[in-house]
Amino acid sequence: MSTTTTTNPGTNTTKEVENIPSGDVEAVLNFYGPPLDGSRPYCYVDPPNGQQELQENFLSIPKTVVIHDARPIATSLSLDKQAFEVHTALTALSHSDFDNPAIIESTYYDEVTALIRKHLGQGVEDVVIFDHTLRRNKPDAPRGPVDRVHIDQTPYAGILRVRRHLSEARAREVEENGLRARIINVWRPINGTVVDHPLAFADSSTVNEEDIVGVRHIYKDKEGETGRVHYNEGQKWWYLSGHKTDEVTFIKCWDSDTTVGGGEEGKRGRVPHTAFEHPQTRKGDRLRESIEIRCLVVG
Repeated sequence: MSTTTTTNPGTNTTKEVENIPSGDVEAVLNFYGPPLDGSRPYCYVDPPNGQQELQENFLSIPKTVVIHDARPIATSLSLDKQAFEVHTALTALSHSDFDNPAIIESTYYDEVTALIRKHLGQGVEDVVIFDHTLRRNKPDAPRGPVDRVHIDQTPYAGILRVRRHLSEARAREVEENGLRARIINVWRPINGTVVDHPLAFADSSTVNEEDIVGVRHIYKDKEGETGRVHYNEGQKWWYLSGHKTDEVTFIKCWDSDTTVGGGEEGKRGRVPHTAFEHPQTRKGDRLRESIEIRCLVVG
């Protein structure tokens, strides 16, 4: 862990202060570029026969952008405006508890469900947690930070989730009768304040629908669709400096209410996001570990 040592002249004592990257910065984000052969873009979660060269067929285009520090405005962020928001949220789980899937599913899922109901209001009727992912920025980790701008589900994938996780009658209420459904990721660092690979978010209202491209997301047993994002200079990017373990970020990936918050069609319903290398992160800083819980929220 990288620290700075400071000395108090009055007491002649020293104290180590952890490096916490902060402030507006310029950094590189990786945006979408179409396949060179004009084919439909795809991404294999587990490439066939372990052949990593077949994992995806589209390009990654690096662009340097300004990423604003959202810490000063954190309390004003909203799922119905920017499509992400931050909350203080203690957890009963220790760092080692997150290595135990049974504890995550028996205890942490309940905590997340309670958070969703608390912060999204009385209109929430059902919260269905359909999976979770642990990410560790280590070479041997099954999942590391995703360093490409993306949205976890497109509207097509959102409807697939509705059909997969709700009853036929309930799904019909969403698709035909206007019952609201949302997919919200609840993201938390689990090994201390984030100093490595923080998340960047594009204000949803600044992202054009034509900048989002559906990409086949292929698992061994099923297929979904993620959104990848073209660079556009009109996009406004944010990150939360000093994101602590007792804070969670709600990340809205899909919303069946496409004009929520008075926005243009689609523009309030999803937030592109990505991990990025902060220029103030130092060699030896603690490597980020995090958990994201994916929730289908009805009502």
